[in-house]
Amino acid sequence: MSSVSVRLFSPSLPNSSRFKTRLSATLPQTAAPPSGPAEVDAARLEPRVEEREGYWVLKEKFRGGINPQEKVKIEKDPMKLFMENGIEELANLSLEEIEKSKLTKDDIDVRLKWLGLFHRRKHQYGRFMMRLKLPNGVTTSAQTRYLASVIRQYGEEGCTDVTTRQNWQIRGVVLPDVPDILKGLAEVGLTSLQSGMDNVRNPVGNPLAGIDPHEIVDTRPYTNLLSHFITANSLGNTAVTNLPRKWNVCVVGTHDLFEHPHINDLAYMPATKNGRFGFNLLVGGFFSPKRCAEAVPLDAWVPADDVIPVCKAVLEAYRDLGFRGNRQKTRMMWLIDELGIEGFRSEVEKRMPQQELERSPSEDLVQKQWERRDYLGVHPQKQEGYSFVGLHIPVGRVQADDMDELARLADEYGSGELRLTVEQNIVIPNIENSMLEKLLQEPILKDRFLPEPPILMKGLVACTGNQFCGQAIIETKARAMKVTEEVERLVSVSRPVRMHWTGCPNTCGQVQVADIGFMGCMTRDKNGKVVEGADVYLGGKIGSDSHLGVVYKKAVPCEDLVPVVVDILVSHFGAVPREREEGED
Repeated sequence: MSSVSVRLFSPSLPNSSRFKTRLSATLPQTAAPPSGPAEVDAARLEPRVEEREGYWVLKEKFRGGINPQEKVKIEKDPMKLFMENGIEELANLSLEEIEKSKLTKDDIDVRLKWLGLFHRRKHQYGRFMMRLKLPNGVTTSAQTRYLASVIRQYGEEGCTDVTTRQNWQIRGVVLPDVPDILKGLAEVGLTSLQSGMDNVRNPVGNPLAGIDPHEIVDTRPYTNLLSHFITANSLGNTAVTNLPRKWNVCVVGTHDLFEHPHINDLAYMPATKNGRFGFNLLVGGFFSPKRCAEAVPLDAWVPADDVIPVCKAVLEAYRDLGFRGNRQKTRMMWLIDELGIEGFRSEVEKRMPQQELERSPSEDLVQKQWERRDYLGVHPQKQEGYSFVGLHIPVGRVQADDMDELARLADEYGSGELRLTVEQNIVIPNIENSMLEKLLQEPILKDRFLPEPPILMKGLVACTGNQFCGQAIIETKARAMKVTEEVERLVSVSRPVRMHWTGCPNTCGQVQVADIGFMGCMTRDKNGKVVEGADVYLGGKIGSDSHLGVVYKKAVPCEDLVPVVVDILVSHFGAVPREREEGED
């Protein structure tokens, strides 16, 4: 069998030891898989793409009714900007020259997303956001300093965001600088390749991998392998760059499910079968403006060595058979709906090296009755005498000086490493306990990136918003902070409440998994004036009993959100109005 061998060891740290598998726990409850049609016409199972001169292209017979993005890919494969050095030629053109041609205009607005570059045409014309690949959210001090040096040259236009996929996004980039930035990324072991549009997104894993006393398995070897496979070791993997739409993957390594498996297209859930360690597979989780769906069991288990072959098989089934019409119906779950879970499983099985998949065992290793831990603050590592410190990064926004300071802290107190989380926060691992007190006295940990933030700030997440994103309807980051601060002055809560903000229905801020979510919209205020507003979501749940939240109240003007949030916190989360709290003292 063609497979990838993985040796599962903890990192080279003091007192590190080989991981120990924990046996017990029942399979997490998930939604019933879509049954789909009993039979699918054989013609439907003909692959819709074929390889031509190293690139995968849509066959002529399947080009009727395709969406505009598919037409852009047919006109010119986006990977040619990287594989054939087209970025050098493009970077030498002025914006005026670029705008004269549909081909080059599509290059900067669409195709460059295959290189992780997103043109901010609407709000920052001529500037780009660049999204990195950062498997498992692990970054080094050298990488962090390099990214800081890039954004610093752009002054107020430059900044960095920690994303909800454990990733860095840098802002303010101009096209002439891109070739040199790409070279600089490679020198520090980073790439932005295949991080946007119809590609596989950053592989997510346990942010505490290798240092977590309660981890099931160290996810880093797997997320690294996945990232290397997806990008062909940063050389470009054209076999998986023409998907019907984006595709998310995660590897679960903890009972806490920090990785949010239920919202990924493919999630690896640690499980043993007949004494062998491997993974049960969940498939199809996604968010979109028209539909959100939780991942469902594929009823398939793979040994640890087959993490890459099964990823390849799932991607090929999606690439070959996925719908390429209406973009709102092109995520992988739509294909699963059409084929039925068994039909989709069969297509994956056909693409495995030995054309077979083992059925899932009845138990996995994730303990269902597990109270999700808080990684913010100081916590002991599995390595005796060492701790990690989780820092709250307000709505994920960092500036160049912040990044340099974080890199310094990682070098001076830890092992030169930082861990990004899906909640837009950062963990500094491998700190000797004797250094903790000094670290906690650092000014930036007292006035900016707090280890123990106010309780409602702990779970605050916000997408980019219309400050930079052309699709966002409302401003999110500053507003999320302002609303939360006002609410905290009015009520007292005894436990964290996860509040997520997203600027538009694309829900990059993942409002459906939040306790309380805010999705940007336009509405009218009490005077009939059109203003920024939000649809308020309630009831999202993460962890083993995860489920998606639903709309609680539609089209609330942003200026009216504070009393709405206060009412929700009091009625659903046991909050106490501060005037009553003070009156009882």
